[in-house]
Amino acid sequence: MAEKFLAKSKAQDAARQNGQAPAAEPQPLAGRFWRFAVIFSFVVNLILLVVVVALVAMLFQITNGLASPIVGGLHDSFLEMQSASIVTTIPVNETIVVNDTIPVVFDLPLNQNTTVVTTEPLTINGATVNIQSGGLTLNANADIVLPAGTSLPVQLNLVVPVSQTVPVSLKVPVQITVPVNIPLAQTELNAPFSQLASIVAPYDTMLKSLPTSWSEALLGK
Repeated sequence: MAEKFLAKSKAQDAARQNGQAPAAEPQPLAGRFWRFAVIFSFVVNLILLVVVVALVAMLFQITNGLASPIVGGLHDSFLEMQSASIVTTIPVNETIVVNDTIPVVFDLPLNQNTTVVTTEPLTINGATVNIQSGGLTLNANADIVLPAGTSLPVQLNLVVPVSQTVPVSLKVPVQITVPVNIPLAQTELNAPFSQLASIVAPYDTMLKSLPTSWSEALLGK
């Protein structure tokens, strides 16, 4: 073996001195397979690297263009709904029917001159009678009987108490515009909006923590 190795070395040295390349030795099968395996592994790794880069770039696009706007928009919308209010105006054009009784109680003062008519004979006792007719003069006290239907001028000066219940039946037209401002936080809608916001919040936080570009992914900024 040593003699063969020395002879092979001398032959290679002689070929180099004569300017000739040494003859290539046939390679064993294991060496060829190893070289193929190295080249194949390099190609596969390169393909996987390209696929990973493409997937990460696609992930950036999906995160920036689709996931973050949708999830973040939903979360912000649910939070805004909790502090929103229903602001509107409601026109009212109706006729209200009022059926009621109103008590009327007051004192009515009377102070006026009027004429009253007797409805039956009226006796006045102890009246002074003064009669002058021709040569006859009479001035004495007497009882006088006034027949029914006699008109008497009188002066009324009194207070009349009035206590009466007056029935009222009215149709009242109503044409108004009623402003309405109802905070959603004070309605039954607050609970489902709060629940939806709490469901979306973890996904929004997760998407905001993901890098959106290669500089954030590699350099963290």
